[in-house]
Amino acid sequence: MDSLQGKLLVSSPALHDPNFRKTVVLIAHHDDEGAMGLVLSRPSEVAAVDAVPALEGLPGASDPVFVGGPVQPEAFMVLAEFNDVDDAAAPIMDRLGFMPAESEPEDLSISRMRLFAGYSGWGVGQLEAELEEFSWIVVDALTDDAFADDPDELWRTVLHRKGGPFELMVDMPFDPGLN
Repeated sequence: MDSLQGKLLVSSPALHDPNFRKTVVLIAHHDDEGAMGLVLSRPSEVAAVDAVPALEGLPGASDPVFVGGPVQPEAFMVLAEFNDVDDAAAPIMDRLGFMPAESEPEDLSISRMRLFAGYSGWGVGQLEAELEEFSWIVVDALTDDAFADDPDELWRTVLHRKGGPFELMVDMPFDPGLN
């Protein structure tokens, strides 16, 4: 099995789980024991600094909290672009990783960050089974995807970038049988 860490999962029309309808998920960890990712396309109405006041002054603190997935929605995780990714608690790709939980935000050298409530998780073999069912389209991630200016359009943007027949999905209704 090849690890999908640092890749994007783009929900396909075959995926009917409402938690993931028209979503883009960054896979933060993937191995033989399962996978963990963050939904990049679900902003909330709450500002990050209002949810976690300690983030005050960091780039992105006034941005919304994002709903990272249905697992542990009460848990907060900070995804950041580090000047030195070795400062990350868990590097994901390029300079992208998780902010260490016990760190002092002012001691970190980050260029931008995004706060997530909850995450998306898959048990042993679960993600692989969903990929075989064509529930997800795997796309190479760009660091900028994690900080998209218009997260509501990220699904469309990434499918356009993938190109070919995937671009046709952009205008497909959620349930083509209703067409």
